[in-house]
Amino acid sequence: MTPLDTAPWQQAIADATEATRRGLPVFPIGRTKMPAIRSPHRDDPPSTPKCRGECGRPGHGVHDATLDEQRLAALFAAAPHAAGYGIACGRGENPLLGIDLDRKNGVDGVESLRALADEHGFEVPATVVIATPSGGLHLWFTGPAGARVQNSAGRLGPGIDVRGYGGYLVGPGSWTPKGAYRVTEMRPIARLPLGLLSLMTPEPVQKEVARASRGLRPRQRTAVLTGLVKSVLDAREGRRNSILFWAACQGFKDARQGLVDEQAVTGALVEAATRSGLSEAEARHTVQSAYRSGATA
Repeated sequence: MTPLDTAPWQQAIADATEATRRGLPVFPIGRTKMPAIRSPHRDDPPSTPKCRGECGRPGHGVHDATLDEQRLAALFAAAPHAAGYGIACGRGENPLLGIDLDRKNGVDGVESLRALADEHGFEVPATVVIATPSGGLHLWFTGPAGARVQNSAGRLGPGIDVRGYGGYLVGPGSWTPKGAYRVTEMRPIARLPLGLLSLMTPEPVQKEVARASRGLRPRQRTAVLTGLVKSVLDAREGRRNSILFWAACQGFKDARQGLVDEQAVTGALVEAATRSGLSEAEARHTVQSAYRSGATA
């Protein structure tokens, strides 16, 4: 590399290292926003089982993402033409989830998201906003652990792409021929609105949400309650009680504001918890604990 060529690489590894210190798993990407390290399996026969990094070699894209600075340095050493870094989504106890809002070719993802929020009754909270070189925006959110959010392009609305597990966001400071990604609003990463979370889940989960909420009157079946039910249905073993407690606390908070009936919160969440694997007695005990904690807060 010439000294000029090293500038994007040096900035990329510095920015990526800082991201790991903020708890974001990252890996190097090139100027086209694609992974910067070629796959070690590129010459394997088509019948070879897919590897997601189990072989221990670099070159598995988002599956290379790491929080370890030494591992990150090794990845960048293997990627001399890296000009940026990708941030893996959908990982950990507070998984990063991204909303990519395109603004090009007559499509305005920002307006599409605003219309989606109006239609489904949720608010988009202030959060980290990254401006893309093409004029779009990336919104960063966190979701509940184990949330089965899939990547999608345009499914929620024109110009709205979702980055969930197995996807990644281009990190701020990354360079492309069209320009650099830059932070426009830096603040704590907000929780994903539950009404939006419920729209981002796979169709089988949405059917389970509808089933768990069956029989509720329209006022009871709010977007918020639907999102809470979805979170409980999605909870992994070992996290079910804690997710249920959190969801019940949120539901009773809305009930105290007159947005939903307390009975609806109890019924829908207990139903969802039993479907996810808890006993009814355990589920009711957890929901009642959440109710008491709110009453004495």
